[in-house]
Amino acid sequence: MIRSRRARIVATLGPASAAPDKVVALARAGADVFRVNFSHGAHVMHARAIAAVRAAEKSVGRPLAVLADLQGPKLRLGEFVDEAVRLKPGQDFRLDTNPAPGDAARVCVPHPEVFAALRVGADVLLDDGKVRLRVVEHGADFANTTVVAGDRLSNHKGLNLPGLAIPIPALTAKDREDLAFALDQGVDWVALSFVQRASDMAELRQIVQGRAGVLAKIEKPAALDALDEILDLTQAVMVARGDLGVELAPEEVPVAQKTLVRAARLRGLPVIVATQMLESMIHSPTPTRAEASDVAGAVYEGADAVMLSAETAAGDYPVEAVAMMDRIIERVELDPRWPELMRAEYPHDESDADALVSAASKAAEVADIACLVAFTTTGQTALRLARERPLQPTLALTPSLPTARRLGLVWGVEPRVVDQPNDPESLAHVAVGEAASHGVAPPGRRVLILAGLPMGSPGAANILRLAHTPRR
Repeated sequence: MIRSRRARIVATLGPASAAPDKVVALARAGADVFRVNFSHGAHVMHARAIAAVRAAEKSVGRPLAVLADLQGPKLRLGEFVDEAVRLKPGQDFRLDTNPAPGDAARVCVPHPEVFAALRVGADVLLDDGKVRLRVVEHGADFANTTVVAGDRLSNHKGLNLPGLAIPIPALTAKDREDLAFALDQGVDWVALSFVQRASDMAELRQIVQGRAGVLAKIEKPAALDALDEILDLTQAVMVARGDLGVELAPEEVPVAQKTLVRAARLRGLPVIVATQMLESMIHSPTPTRAEASDVAGAVYEGADAVMLSAETAAGDYPVEAVAMMDRIIERVELDPRWPELMRAEYPHDESDADALVSAASKAAEVADIACLVAFTTTGQTALRLARERPLQPTLALTPSLPTARRLGLVWGVEPRVVDQPNDPESLAHVAVGEAASHGVAPPGRRVLILAGLPMGSPGAANILRLAHTPRR
């Protein structure tokens, strides 16, 4: 299956979609990457979901990627005596570390780090901002607050501290257990939640040791302040607009999204735009017009992928949501103005390999090239090519199945596993054969090949060659 679109689709697996037949249906509808959310469910359930993706891969005939999304240090309240309370503006409300069930006057926050980060006048947001508290007094294990905006508040709702850096590690004990399990399962990408600083990604990379790609989820304002340092240590980025939208003012979120997408594109890092993209399709067979525009906006910005969360994990229309996203992407990419927007983020040459890839992209524009073929061992040549946003189909041919799977996240790249060619002649033969068999280069058309000598050497892209598919 060669997609007629360049932007990719990430589908979250859950009760509505993790069965083997559903995973195949999602892949056939257009899903390229399958997210396993470790915030929910047991390892045995995740193992079945990952196995279903691997089985679906054989069914659809193309590599499929698995993204393990670690929960991270999600801050949550304790419990209430009656499971929920209703807070009214102006009333006093206390947060403390006392594990006793709460009531309308207080509740437990089992995170001492929260109190260490507080200051008088700071806002505390509960349940994605539905409840807003303002700190009037605090100590090492308590905070007395005034309710600014009230609502119903129930057990274990989330807590956010906008504008404050929390001295808590990004990898919790649970995350470490989940990470070890995910790596044993052979996942292709690992996403770290609530990244605040570059050292968070450095710690993850130290543990992963190249067994999967590492992805930074940007959902804390502190991460925006340390963005360059974080991007130096990650291999992909997710614009996680859920928590980011809680801690930033609504008008700041679109600006942050554009900043993150542009920064990732300039570095050649795959970037995913996520959260509430087609949220109404959790219970509706069609999205709102605003949601369709939201997906389209991310595609116009040049995001590598757009993501579905509850829409596919727990919604009533998971396959329809993927198909709708697929249709929106395809329509945007037919817009005559879209290619110009792709070129707007043109990167500067930095190395010999970058210069070669840039030359390939320029040559493809002027030489009537049917498709580009990149031979790659680690995926770096294909990533460099994707950064250029060439409009021709791009085949990434690799002897490594893990590399092919990771490339499933990358804009415009169609990864396939092939045996490693031994010399330049066999390289051309394999390239035109794959291009012809996948229907991306009709008979007698030019194919532009990027590769490196010696064959199979990582990072050695150093040759550019024209070949032709055989005429009938």
